[in-house]
Amino acid sequence: MPTEESVPAPAPAPGALLLCRAEPDLVAAVAPLLGERMPLVGAGEGWSALVPRGGPWREGGEPVDRVATGWAAALAVCAPWPVLALWWDADRAGYTLASGFRRPVGYVWLADGTPAGEDEAMRTFAARIGLDPVLDVQSLDRLTRPDPEPGQGAAAGAGAGVDARARLRGLLAVLTRAGITLPAGLAPGEDADHLGRAARALPSVRWTEAAGRRPTADESRLAAWMFWVGGPGARVPALAQTAAGLTLTAWGLRRHSGGWTTAGALLIAHGALGTAHGLTKRP
Repeated sequence: MPTEESVPAPAPAPGALLLCRAEPDLVAAVAPLLGERMPLVGAGEGWSALVPRGGPWREGGEPVDRVATGWAAALAVCAPWPVLALWWDADRAGYTLASGFRRPVGYVWLADGTPAGEDEAMRTFAARIGLDPVLDVQSLDRLTRPDPEPGQGAAAGAGAGVDARARLRGLLAVLTRAGITLPAGLAPGEDADHLGRAARALPSVRWTEAAGRRPTADESRLAAWMFWVGGPGARVPALAQTAAGLTLTAWGLRRHSGGWTTAGALLIAHGALGTAHGLTKRP
């Protein structure tokens, strides 16, 4: 009869977090683009966290990294602030930073913590998010190296750890200097159900709306750059978003990526809606 030690542990369930460099009110205005209602909480000074249920990877079989990257890219194109997607599954973990129309940058670790990304990507990430080019980059560089020698342990800094999820926690330790502080219970590596329960238990939690709803009065002040609320000059950003959606869709189709293709299709749909709204608005 197998002993308790001989029973293999269940494979970790995939999950993701979306960290937006904006206050929750601003994030709530653009989150309906993702098509999935999510808990939304503050995540430090000037940061918010979206906690996906993860329908595309739980029910649709999409890889979590592609979905999270596509969502981050879609949000970042729609808003004037960057979006950091943290994701993990049984085999890997990593992050993707999306900002505007620039190509997203990210890094990946294998399940055992082995670095599997490019060092230059980590430095580009540090520059885009505004970290210290010397001290913080040195801390991030430790995440791109193999585990420290025995005896060094956690004192070795952000790079210390055993598996990929420990690497993500090391990344977040560095990002506290950029203002990110995740609420209790929202630790990378947990499955979506656990994260959802933890988020719902927070006193400041709010839920994002589903796509297609009417904007609230509070959100109308964002009309200058959010085409779907009918602000001045809506046609120009709507056309730009449609063009971005076409680019993302083509990229996704070439790479057989459902996440990118879905994000592109969402941008095309919202861009077309904005264009039509602008044409029907009387001057």
